[in-house]
Amino acid sequence: MGGSAVYDATYFVKSALAGGLCCGFTHGAVCPVDVVKTRIQLEPAVFNQGMLSAFRTIVAKEGMGALATGLGPTAVGYFIQGWFKFGGVEFFKIKATQALGEEAAWNNRIPIYLGAAAGAEFIADIFLCPLEATRIRLVSNPQFANGLISAFPKIIKQDGVIKGFYSGFGPILFKQIPYTMAKFAVQGWAAEKIYKAVNLKPETATDAQNLGVALSSGVTAGVAAAIISHPADTLLSMINKEGAGGSGSITSRLFNLARETGFRRLCLNGLGPRCVMIGVLTAGQFAIFDSVMAATGAEKFHFTDPSKSATH
Repeated sequence: MGGSAVYDATYFVKSALAGGLCCGFTHGAVCPVDVVKTRIQLEPAVFNQGMLSAFRTIVAKEGMGALATGLGPTAVGYFIQGWFKFGGVEFFKIKATQALGEEAAWNNRIPIYLGAAAGAEFIADIFLCPLEATRIRLVSNPQFANGLISAFPKIIKQDGVIKGFYSGFGPILFKQIPYTMAKFAVQGWAAEKIYKAVNLKPETATDAQNLGVALSSGVTAGVAAAIISHPADTLLSMINKEGAGGSGSITSRLFNLARETGFRRLCLNGLGPRCVMIGVLTAGQFAIFDSVMAATGAEKFHFTDPSKSATH
């Protein structure tokens, strides 16, 4: 399990920091795409000509600054989420390996990835949900507030903490947990397949080749994760819009929105830009995460096949 590497509290802090930086930076960088995707989901009748047309329409009507709407809560929210998500995945998979032993962990690495991702994402979503609700409120109504700092107290005063910040907690769990499970499991699976297809091994490939595999497998994982989690992402965007789904409980509002929207629109509205966004995000996140871990001197954990001397 990593040879002489020490997986202590310092390691987990480094992995959490790397996760926070990779998620905060990448989500902030693609904020314009996220704005367009959210507007397509919220106003499909207005933005019905595709991603590029929606970009042009928003810029023409509201200016370039509109594409940065919600940047503050996006960067802060996803830094916090990345901290708990990547740090949590490292924590849970290392603890699982220590409990099971290297051979059992190697043979069950996909289930461990799935379980570690689900647990870490649940914790991360508790912290992400208020910031995601704030971002969507700002994107759906740019006049609501000037930014994160002014929007937070306004939402609390207007709707309270639970309704204002956690109306979308159910959808965010249904969106983020399957997304994160697919993200980590598919990336690991895709990397193995790519190495095999090009007749390379991670331990003998050059840094450039390993980076290429990380980016390629990251794109694959991102697209798969985006498709799996998109219906819940659409509901999450809609539930945070004022008055959406009526005035009943969160569950009844979600059912109302799902019924009104229809299965096809839940699955397809905004899917194109989201696949682009998540594919780029995921590839960038794995590349940045590995780079930051190396920069901090952390020897990254790998599942180890005990029958071979090389690490997986």
